[in-house]
Amino acid sequence: MFRRSWRHAAAAAAVLLALSSVTACGDDSSDSEDLSENRVGAMENYAAGTQFKATEPLSFSVLYNNHPNYPLNEDWLFWTELKSRTNVSLEKVAVPLSDYNQKRSLLIGAGDAPLLIPKTYPPDVHAYVSSGAILPVSDYLDLMPNLKDKIEKWNLKPEIDTLRQQDGKFYLLPGLHEKPWHDYSLAVRTDILEELNLEVPKTWDEVYTMLKAMKAAYPDVYPFSDRWSQPNPAGNLLNLLAVSYGLEGAGWNFQHVSWNAQAQQFEYTGATEQYKQMLQYLNKLVSEKLLDPESFTQTDDLARQKLANSKSFVISANAQAVVNDYRPDLAATNPKAKITKIPLPIGPAGEINPASRLENGMMISSKARDSENFVAMMQFVDWLWYSDAGQEFAKWGVEGTTFVKDASGKPKLAPEVDVVGLNPGAPKHLQKDFGFYNGVFAYGGKPELVQAFFSPEEQEFQQVMNARAPKSPPPPYPLNDEEREQVSLWETPLKDHVYQATLQFVLGQRDFAEWDAYVAELKSKNMDAYLEMVNGAHKRFQEKN
Repeated sequence: MFRRSWRHAAAAAAVLLALSSVTACGDDSSDSEDLSENRVGAMENYAAGTQFKATEPLSFSVLYNNHPNYPLNEDWLFWTELKSRTNVSLEKVAVPLSDYNQKRSLLIGAGDAPLLIPKTYPPDVHAYVSSGAILPVSDYLDLMPNLKDKIEKWNLKPEIDTLRQQDGKFYLLPGLHEKPWHDYSLAVRTDILEELNLEVPKTWDEVYTMLKAMKAAYPDVYPFSDRWSQPNPAGNLLNLLAVSYGLEGAGWNFQHVSWNAQAQQFEYTGATEQYKQMLQYLNKLVSEKLLDPESFTQTDDLARQKLANSKSFVISANAQAVVNDYRPDLAATNPKAKITKIPLPIGPAGEINPASRLENGMMISSKARDSENFVAMMQFVDWLWYSDAGQEFAKWGVEGTTFVKDASGKPKLAPEVDVVGLNPGAPKHLQKDFGFYNGVFAYGGKPELVQAFFSPEEQEFQQVMNARAPKSPPPPYPLNDEEREQVSLWETPLKDHVYQATLQFVLGQRDFAEWDAYVAELKSKNMDAYLEMVNGAHKRFQEKN
């Protein structure tokens, strides 16, 4: 519920474009810096696995993403227990979820940002680096032993390297997962599969076969009618197919470049042979009336109505959509209907888990470095967001109040506490009444923590996905300020043209015989110059590292 695809913060870039360029240098270590004046409240022997507790009461400001499902409550147990355990209070600058990115940009641009800036996704960071407004956190990893320990134990260096900027540093403390967590796939009416004696499809080719059989039995139905087509056409479906074809992402997670391991260079995603094959697959579904052409433009409500009224049998899904949307919709119209989320179908890229092991994370205001409490603040962040104890606290709460442990030491919700329907009818809610399992503080960790509140069927889904090889992250290609400004001017026209042509090819409005002409159109929009800049930045990074 706390995840989204990594998309560029265009509004933030626009706000900060005029800010001056200040670039720091260093080498992922605070050893060379004199922090003797910044240790007030810090623990002397803080280490991985140690409970952090400031040596005197401290308070740090934090930008707080106020979620409408559990609005901020100053009386939450989370705040009082956090202060009891760490001697730290948080001064919340609360911002509605809907305005979070814009407000964050304005605060940073005006120099008024709180010290701690969580809920930031990796691409969003680019807009803030050149201003000097945020801290190069990689210089201070020695102050964060839990973070360092997890990066080393979980072999996360390749993923961490993707965060590095042109100066070799990174400016975001990301959420870390030991295993990738992939959520989005397709939901399928399993009662229809049973009726037609069909197996759950394991590959995209088998999805096609399944849809053909559904169409044969129900000729007046589009078997597949999709949602999540706003603001990008077929946002989820295109992304699922893109990663299945070996690309970095498309649809609502469109990535301009994808790494070609064989050629050892980046290629423009929308011009690759894989992208063409993906569109040909979709065109086949549309032309054979297996996929509703309105899937690329219709609202979510309309797609849900078609599913509820048995005008379709397949739709994009995540775990919550199945439980909160599709099953209640179907229960109201067709109580015998059954629907489930199937494992991501396998494509030409093979059995991969495409999810990243990094998640949204924390930026820190550069003002924090001058604080006498800087070291204590970094220790506090390390404990709450990266230690096993801190992560358990942020998710589960307080033993004996919000959760209990069984004989094996495994936590489970207290009987009187509910979250995501695990204890329906319980009088208290873990998020709304106590403030735990809050997206500002609770994310990342070991699979047993991440999946703790998953239903048995979702845990089974994750078992299948975790058995697949993690997708290797693309190599870094950090751009300097001038390059980033230039590519930002190229990206929108390129992406808009890819989206336009994608719809034309899929819906049969443009023949695939015109593919070379389409690629030439991308070239006229600076595709080759874009690739030259990206590959040059990659080569430069390789030479320096």
